[in-house]
Amino acid sequence: MKDGFLRVATACPAIRVADPAYNVASHIAAARDAAAGGVRVLAFPELSLPAYTCSDLFYQEVLLDACEAALGEYLAATADLDMVSIVGVPVRHAGRLYNCAAVTCRGHLLGLVPKTHVCTYAEFYEGRQFTSAPADPIFLTFAGEETCLFSKQLFACREMPSLLLAAEICEDLWVADPPSNAHCAAGATLVANLSASDETVGKCDYRRSLIGIQSARAMCVYLYADAGTGESGTDMVFSGNCFIAEAGRILAESAPFSDRVLTVTEVDLKRAEAMRARTNTFVSRPDNAYRTVPFSLSLTTTPLTRAESPTPFVPHDESERYARSELILNIQSRGLAGRVERSHSRTMVIGVSGGLDSTLALLVAARAADLLGLPRTSIVAVTMPCFGTTARTKSNAEKLSEKLGATLRIVDIKAAVDRHFLDIGHDPENRNVVYENAQARERTQVLMDIANGMGGLVVGTGDLSELALGWATYNGDHMSMYGVNAGVPKTLVRYLVAFEADRFTAAGDTETAACLADILATPVSPELLPPEENGEIAQKTEGIVGPYELHDFFLYYFVRFGFPPKKILRMATLAFAGTYGESEIREYLTLFVRRFFAQQFKRSCLPDGPKVGSLCLSPRGDFRMPSDAQAAAWLEELTK
Repeated sequence: MKDGFLRVATACPAIRVADPAYNVASHIAAARDAAAGGVRVLAFPELSLPAYTCSDLFYQEVLLDACEAALGEYLAATADLDMVSIVGVPVRHAGRLYNCAAVTCRGHLLGLVPKTHVCTYAEFYEGRQFTSAPADPIFLTFAGEETCLFSKQLFACREMPSLLLAAEICEDLWVADPPSNAHCAAGATLVANLSASDETVGKCDYRRSLIGIQSARAMCVYLYADAGTGESGTDMVFSGNCFIAEAGRILAESAPFSDRVLTVTEVDLKRAEAMRARTNTFVSRPDNAYRTVPFSLSLTTTPLTRAESPTPFVPHDESERYARSELILNIQSRGLAGRVERSHSRTMVIGVSGGLDSTLALLVAARAADLLGLPRTSIVAVTMPCFGTTARTKSNAEKLSEKLGATLRIVDIKAAVDRHFLDIGHDPENRNVVYENAQARERTQVLMDIANGMGGLVVGTGDLSELALGWATYNGDHMSMYGVNAGVPKTLVRYLVAFEADRFTAAGDTETAACLADILATPVSPELLPPEENGEIAQKTEGIVGPYELHDFFLYYFVRFGFPPKKILRMATLAFAGTYGESEIREYLTLFVRRFFAQQFKRSCLPDGPKVGSLCLSPRGDFRMPSDAQAAAWLEELTK
């Protein structure tokens, strides 16, 4: 439960229709298994104690009495379990029958949540037996417990304020305005849906989409417990198709007819909270009609077994990754094309180094030129060899410029930089920050002056990861007239370039594809220090600041969700298990935090650039931060 993580489950136990005594034994067994596995919230299907398909047997007192007794037995048998469970049970009161979710914890009945939308259409005839949720709370004694029957109830964990539980039942999700909308507007972070949704062709996909969308729209965790094959009979077949979703992501699913009793995963309630905090259009409607019922769970550390992607910016599914790549390249090229058109620029000037970032910028510029109907020669690719330039990168820069049809210009800046060192009295043998940054600033001056002379626009090449780390020379490569890569982290840059390489291969242009492949295989470097004696790159960025895959992971959760460093460390240790150890990750995370705070002044004056994903660092967009902010509190939190 610490760090917002909570192990939750849906249960689809074996049941027999109209046999509460048999069914409650299955419920108790499932609950004990779940609790033994660390589950803290468990949801059962709709009317799970009697079975949903009892039909007119719900008029029988024998069945209703047996259900109430079964719930009492369940309460007694689970009193020692450190867990909240939600059980489906019919409840009669004042001549009316309600289809309810019974919320239980440590042997107590916290409340009864009735179904709001009782459906009587197609194969469903609930309206024959059941009444919709009453407008006002009903206080009653049920299963030996004083409780309340009311749809507007929230169940709040004392030890974990992020856990605020609500319930709805089956059809409630399928209507235009689900009760969970109001529940979440009132503060609920986890919604349990007790369902009996029969299986028909195409329904599983629709159900999955519906659950994913609702969890995204309500920015919540959504547990969907579906009735299983024990319900099947007469004209309906049930499959036990259960889901656990978190803010739009399906985390766990039991396939139809899998006969899987428990579907278990960990959810992150803090993620939903963070999303709500950043979205001012998320409607928070405090509703005085809601009852809040407290309960207690022991505060423990939830072991993490959920799959945590080491590349949150890059989809794992190949087809999704390819579609995403094409979309991002379109966003970048459309943004650049718009800026070129509206600024009445005649050329796009790009400094090309043979590295990943400038390669992506050049590929985007080629697309932009095509969109504008401009010749590729309107792209001026400028390579500026200096002290650290290797033959490999210089060759790749020139080759790619030629293959894409750009106008290539070679401006050797060594003499200009040497002259600058002489002017300021700097010893060129002293290869300090002055030695490095003088080259970066000279390159920017060259690009700006060429652009001015040609009525052009300087296209920036720096990526999102470099912006986060401040890995750019202030008023050097940090500056441009439009930064096409500003919203693209380094891990994604690689995939975009690889995507374009595949596209050239498919088109039969193996030479361009081979050039891109060699660029992908080249170590990331600003090439500001002389090469090794063998001509290889001496200055490797990841050897200085650490692996970009780690920094991109840190960046995503630090900025997108505002997670504290210690939580990020825990998640990264899981995501990169077998690649990096905890101490190594901690070292690089400390470096990330230090640099992120110290380098904000560079981000405060960034040029324009297109946002392509859920995160950007533009001072005019998603992220505003004072340049004088101190990292002390975050670094201290990491050491606790």
